[in-house]
Amino acid sequence: MTHLSFETRARDLVSQMTLDEKISQMMNAAPAIERLGIPEYEWWNECLHGVGRAGIATVFPQAIGMAATWNVPLIHEIATVISDEARAKHHEFARNDNRKRYTGLTFWTPNINIFRDPRWGRGQETYGEDPYLTAKMGVAFVKGLQGDDPKYLKLVATPKHYAVHSGPEHARHHFDVQPTERDVWETYLPAFEATIKEGKAVSIMGAYNRVNGDPACASPTLLVDILRDQWEFEGYVVSDCGAITDIYRNHKTTATAAEAAALAVNAGCDLECGETYSALGEAVRLGLIDEETIDRSLVRLFTARFQLGMFDPEEDVTYAQIPISVNDSAEHRALALETARESIVLLKNESNFLPLAKSIKTIAVIGPNADDPEILLGNYNGLPSTSVTPLQGIQALATAADTHVTHAQGCTVFKEDRSGFAEAVEIAKNADVIVFVGGLSQALEGEEGQQEGLPQGLVSRGDRVKISLPDIQEALLQKLYEETGVPIVLVLLNGSAVAINWAHDHAHAILEAWYPGEEGGSAIAEVSFGEYNPGGRLPVTFYKSEDDLPAFEDYHMQGRTYRYFEGEPLYPFGYGLSYSRFEYSNLALSQTQLGENDTLTVTVDVTHVEGPAGDEVVQVYLSTDDTNYPLRQLVAFARVYLAPGTTNHLAFEVSADQLTRVLDDGSRALEDHSFTIFVGGGQPDHATGLQATVRSIGE
Repeated sequence: MTHLSFETRARDLVSQMTLDEKISQMMNAAPAIERLGIPEYEWWNECLHGVGRAGIATVFPQAIGMAATWNVPLIHEIATVISDEARAKHHEFARNDNRKRYTGLTFWTPNINIFRDPRWGRGQETYGEDPYLTAKMGVAFVKGLQGDDPKYLKLVATPKHYAVHSGPEHARHHFDVQPTERDVWETYLPAFEATIKEGKAVSIMGAYNRVNGDPACASPTLLVDILRDQWEFEGYVVSDCGAITDIYRNHKTTATAAEAAALAVNAGCDLECGETYSALGEAVRLGLIDEETIDRSLVRLFTARFQLGMFDPEEDVTYAQIPISVNDSAEHRALALETARESIVLLKNESNFLPLAKSIKTIAVIGPNADDPEILLGNYNGLPSTSVTPLQGIQALATAADTHVTHAQGCTVFKEDRSGFAEAVEIAKNADVIVFVGGLSQALEGEEGQQEGLPQGLVSRGDRVKISLPDIQEALLQKLYEETGVPIVLVLLNGSAVAINWAHDHAHAILEAWYPGEEGGSAIAEVSFGEYNPGGRLPVTFYKSEDDLPAFEDYHMQGRTYRYFEGEPLYPFGYGLSYSRFEYSNLALSQTQLGENDTLTVTVDVTHVEGPAGDEVVQVYLSTDDTNYPLRQLVAFARVYLAPGTTNHLAFEVSADQLTRVLDDGSRALEDHSFTIFVGGGQPDHATGLQATVRSIGE
């Protein structure tokens, strides 16, 4: 039957199942149906920044760090490597009859929710606060995971959490999000639309919360009107874990499990992470759902399994030939290092204090994150065979015969214990520079109930209440500054924006390194000593205080993210320094007016004028004073490498769709309106660059 279409084969297989067998296949832990030759299958797998929770694997920087690279081809390459390892591990598991969780080929990633508020603990899993950047990263990741074979899927990618979800964690199981239609279509849905329509994602995961009264995993608006009808999605929908139970137990939209299961499947949620769908038999008997609707979901699910080649001979499936030797290979480790390098953002460099000379006499490496390998990994992570902490990275590069590297932890990430202050001050007094490695950890930011990335028995606090650096770290920094007078380089390891106002005023240099993965310490050291010229850019706004933010529970976008924030940020979205200086010239527009279906070509020259070779992230923004539009919005970007004295001629395309206004009902309209288009190394008013005017012409 292999000559038949996958859907035809799926329909034939489903037609041979009993109702109970069908229902058993609609939950993540699907048992074997031996009489039909169907092996057991666990749908739940993770690969947010490397194959997760399945033993040794290459661990890349956390997703927020990948976003800070602003390098779309790199993200595709990372996803390709991850899918190589996932395929190889799956077949090795299957050969050993291991079909437990995290051994399959259907992966619940990427997380493309918009990081609208830095207090959200899971923002580290996203590509930041901008819909356009998130969409570009998300599409590249989905394509890299699913592969380009004309017949078979490499993996199934699952953009999540659909939709309008980004905290608060403690309320996600019962929270009703009530955004405006403009915010839904201007901010919350674009990345989902892109990963479905352009990325061709085969599955999508629903969110826990309700949206305007309807549970996201049982919303006719989200799952039928938008996903199936408007975006023409043909794949399958999976619920977040426990989200179907939430429908009757927490949202109380229905009274019983049977009603909740029927509501979700009728709306098009085909697969449950959980066990509430076991009540579907009762739902059929009560007339709440018919077997034909259940068949619809089963066909979608088994079509995906056929697309993955699960029922075909391994020799026919190209991806089944990937050897297990690719896992944790030297080539993949090298890519993890390159990604960590590209993710680092230089936030401050007073009087070109960095890079450090390798001949420096004494370096005092201090701070809670300086020598903790666990802190490198973020969450939803795999296990590296080896890793390099910041202390180890600095020790490896400080190779001059008379250079001495000392170390003291000084304090923990957030516990109020000053017993280590004296040791830290003592070694700092004898140093030429203090490298303070601090920031956050999974204890302070993470998913509700998260234990991953923490010592046994500890549970993450989830969302943050304050966005400042933990008090104990700031107290130690100030003590080091006041009692030693030794210059301080602050290195941050974290997954969200941190208000480092004191450090901004007093540290000589600041590096944002995120949760940088297995080679994070090597990358930090290379940037610190000038072996790599930093080129990362912030994918989120760094605010000065939570006082700058609207209420966390408020999902309206007014006052949030660089697109709507009218205050002065500590560091703006798109910001990042370099050891080099670049100049922009010869900005030109292919036309000054855009009608419907038109495309504007923007060209510019970028010249390296000072410093070592390095990368510049060229950013294109549209801005307007009309409050019916975002204050400013990213519409194109590219990360480019320039050797000293060279010029790169760049061309960007901006479509008329990017100049449309989202109306109050969620529809888009191209109106007669004037825009300023800015091209530079960051946002308008925060970076050098050039600008011109373009006008949209409506019907």
